[in-house]
Amino acid sequence: MKTLRALTLSVIAVACMATAHAQGLRPEVGKPLQQASDYLRQGKAREALAKAREADAVGGKTATEQLTIDRMKAAAAQRAGDMGTAIAALEAIAPRVGGAEAGQVAEQLAAAYAQQRNNARATEWMNKAIAAGNNSATIRQLQAYLQSASGDYAAIARDAGAAVAAAEQAGRRPDEGDLLRLADAQQRTGNNAGYSITLEKLLTWYPKRDYWNAHLGRLPRKPGFGDRFALDVMRLRLASGTLTRTEEFMEMAQLALQAGLPAEGRRIVEQGYKAGALGTGPEAARHQRLKDLAVRQEAEQKTALAGQASEAGSAKSGDDLVKVGQAYVSLGEVDKGLALIEQGIARGGLKRPDDARLRLGMAQLQSAAHKGKAAATLRGIKGTDGVADIARLWLVLNG
Repeated sequence: MKTLRALTLSVIAVACMATAHAQGLRPEVGKPLQQASDYLRQGKAREALAKAREADAVGGKTATEQLTIDRMKAAAAQRAGDMGTAIAALEAIAPRVGGAEAGQVAEQLAAAYAQQRNNARATEWMNKAIAAGNNSATIRQLQAYLQSASGDYAAIARDAGAAVAAAEQAGRRPDEGDLLRLADAQQRTGNNAGYSITLEKLLTWYPKRDYWNAHLGRLPRKPGFGDRFALDVMRLRLASGTLTRTEEFMEMAQLALQAGLPAEGRRIVEQGYKAGALGTGPEAARHQRLKDLAVRQEAEQKTALAGQASEAGSAKSGDDLVKVGQAYVSLGEVDKGLALIEQGIARGGLKRPDDARLRLGMAQLQSAAHKGKAAATLRGIKGTDGVADIARLWLVLNG
């Protein structure tokens, strides 16, 4: 409710209106209203409300005087937290104004009724504000609040989705609040596919760690997601700063070793040490053994890799060329590895062509000479087993 209180206090600056109308008012009305205006500027809402009531007590008021008094009374009562008085004043104003002010008054009434938890009346006045052409951020927040309070998450998804689509079609960044409302509504209505898409949009436009955690935490549970991408998910975690726990560094390093990438495994362990996640506590000796293993396997691979590349060159399928190329990339010989991966893809006969293109795109991201090609490579990956998801997320990280 704090947000709604803020909304009711922020829209109509009637102190200025009262001053503007003062010349057309009798002194017995204009003087207390001017004093009320001064009190409002000083933050003394109760004193301002008292002066507005003093003006209202004057007999024989003209229509202009009454309207100005009601405007002042509404503003002072809102700031004083007297919602009953504010609502009465605003409802007296509503039938007597038109244009933009009619939409503002309706907005004020919607917010005031929402603060009183009278959602039916709040919705009524919100709709009147929209009908009057008021589509302000305040109205959108009220709409979201009222829809949420009603539990109509289908309506929230529809309206938030329309706002996101309109922004995208106009070439604008969607509002973060609209994306969050859409994601929440999709999750509540069981639209898991839509929820994943919205999370990716949040990552694209607002790449916060919380959003990375949310998306990467659920990505491996996506229907059809391949178990072979466990290391890839952890790579994304490491790159996005969301891989922090000791057991995560250990698991990722072990997966790299199992994938035949000891140089990557060593770097992961070293990053764990640098982050303070490894090298301390009762398991410090185990951490060191893993590091020593990675260093030893890396040295062995450097010795054997040229021969493996020669063997892969004579193989019928390009899979071994891709694998050896990835190993060279992990050792820091990126351009040499890239050439081998490209040869493997060109040879064909690949068990999983999209996996090979993913390795190519990731390698291109690491090469100054080829980085410009990475986006086209990664965008061209269309697999449905998680490979395209991973490719898109690397594009987000390097966008």
